Amino acid sequence: MIHEIITFLKDSFVKIVLLIISFFFSLFSNAQVDSNSDLYKRLKKNDSLIFESSFNKCKIADVKPLISEDFEFYHDQGGITNSKKEFLASIEKNICSNPKSKPHRELVAGSLKVFPLYKNGILYGAVQKGTHNFYLIEGNKTRPTVSALFTHVWVLENKKWMLKRVLSYHHQPIKN
Repeated sequence: MIHEIITFLKDSFVKIVLLIISFFFSLFSNAQVDSNSDLYKRLKKNDSLIFESSFNKCKIADVKPLISEDFEFYHDQGGITNSKKEFLASIEKNICSNPKSKPHRELVAGSLKVFPLYKNGILYGAVQKGTHNFYLIEGNKTRPTVSALFTHVWVLENKKWMLKRVLSYHHQPIKN
């Protein structure tokens, strides 16, 4: 009889644990906002401003207002960048300094996802994830280089969306 009770309790415990795990998985797997939401559209536009203006067109002044003063960038090949000033200088030096050989970034269609962050029911930030491909433009030739994943943490600072943290990782050669 005791053996049956212990077996019942073990089985019940496993079922409860699985139920709790399923609940949390469903809670977090549905946290992504719809691509038609204002938040998604705003952060997609900001992503475009950052990469189209600064990375692709070297209009670094356009991007300054979007970068938090408390900015950090983590790159799986380039290391850590600990400040807004260092980040913008790095773009100027590494991306925009050679007019004969220019990197270009494109967001992979359909890869962008946005997850809101709340504190006490009030939106304070968002996590933006996606995949982007990089190309090298040399004269009139464009060749693919790498594809990578990115994660951005956006925070509302004085009612403005500011890019605070960036992770750029899993850089892999683009296979033709």
